[in-house]
Amino acid sequence: MKKKPDVIINTIARLMIPFIQMYALYVMVGTEGAGGGFQGGVVFAASFVLFVTAFGITKGRSRLPESWNTALSSLGLYFYAGIGILCIILSLGVANYLNYGALPLAELIDRAMTRGLMISFVVEVGIAITVMAVFTSIFFDLAWKPEEDKGGEQ
Repeated sequence: MKKKPDVIINTIARLMIPFIQMYALYVMVGTEGAGGGFQGGVVFAASFVLFVTAFGITKGRSRLPESWNTALSSLGLYFYAGIGILCIILSLGVANYLNYGALPLAELIDRAMTRGLMISFVVEVGIAITVMAVFTSIFFDLAWKPEEDKGGEQ
């Protein structure tokens, strides 16, 4: 038996999801200093959980397919690891991993500001993308129920 969609839940979800995602972006990069990538990723994943709760898992899976989820979880890791390797490459092996002073940006602005920018806008965003993708993947794996086998055919 197919349930009829609830107009109130769908309307409230349509109104709340963009605000939840904006809050996730604020938590991720809007604060001063490190920290927030994990929390922002979890809040962003919660917006997908709300979407699936309101509109159904099939519509949710069509909005965020498994292939995108896999690519996003890898992309976040590449952001984090890539900036560290870039620091080593640009310093010709002199700088340590994630030593942002080796980046050419440190020559234009001071090292402390370079460090803040790299942590806030690259590392934290990479962490948030990975956390969001992994949490939604776990949610979809737990919530997805295969269609019942009708008629016993295989």
